Amino acid sequence: MKTIKFHMTDCGVEVLLNVLNGIDVKESYLNTETYNADFFEIVIFKKVKGYVILNQTKITLSDNTIIFISPFQKRRWKLEEENLDFTILVFQENFLNDFFSDKLFTYRLLYFYQLDHPLNISLAMGEILKTCTMLTEIKNELVDAKPDSVHIVRSLIYYLLQKFNREYANANNLSLKKAENNYAYEFKMLLETHIKDKQRIEDYVPLLSVSRITINAAVKKQFNVTATHLLKQRLLFEIKNYLIHSKKNVNEIAAELNFSESNHLMRFFKAQTGMTTSEFLSDYQNGKYS
Repeated sequence: MKTIKFHMTDCGVEVLLNVLNGIDVKESYLNTETYNADFFEIVIFKKVKGYVILNQTKITLSDNTIIFISPFQKRRWKLEEENLDFTILVFQENFLNDFFSDKLFTYRLLYFYQLDHPLNISLAMGEILKTCTMLTEIKNELVDAKPDSVHIVRSLIYYLLQKFNREYANANNLSLKKAENNYAYEFKMLLETHIKDKQRIEDYVPLLSVSRITINAAVKKQFNVTATHLLKQRLLFEIKNYLIHSKKNVNEIAAELNFSESNHLMRFFKAQTGMTTSEFLSDYQNGKYS
């Protein structure tokens, strides 16, 4: 599978962030091959007809829709070229975390690394136009850089990402309450790094230097799900990705994910989905997306 790497821009400000006009990159989005990328991508569609298969889910696209894509998530676009009008904001995680001096910044945004809710929202046309105007301003600051451009870019990006977060929370009835500590976000970050070899909450206790009870309480308060649910959903996501996008069989996937036996993986999968791995893969191949 093709992985698109982030390219440093030709802009005057050396940042791992860019705003792309859909006209300039349209061919990539009209290509129907599955691919992933090593950067975050927020796609703002003013006009669109079609859909995207993002991870294992089909998202039907309509005008004034925003799609949120985290690094290395698999996507396949099927868009109609006529009247297609969109803008893309792309950036790398370390850059954004450094930009705001917060290693957990992207994990605080509800729409990234999200497993329980849709990875899209719809906004009023006026809000979409306002967003695109701000993105144009960011692009102008990048291209025609001034001594204070980095500060203007920082403020505009922060505003947009937090505004999206508010809209996403409202659309999905999620809490925006400020966390008392970082344990929930740190746990979520550690899952991204260790899910292949650490699949019990106890495995994360020494990494966070707090008890299982503390981890669960923090996750429950911040995300309104248990830490076990978060871990199981992340593991299930990984298994589905292997089933769909790798050429490995179940025995090989089980070994890759450190299940002692393939039967354990299959029992876990059936318990979480109500389907066998074969049934899931057959449904996916026949166009039945979760």
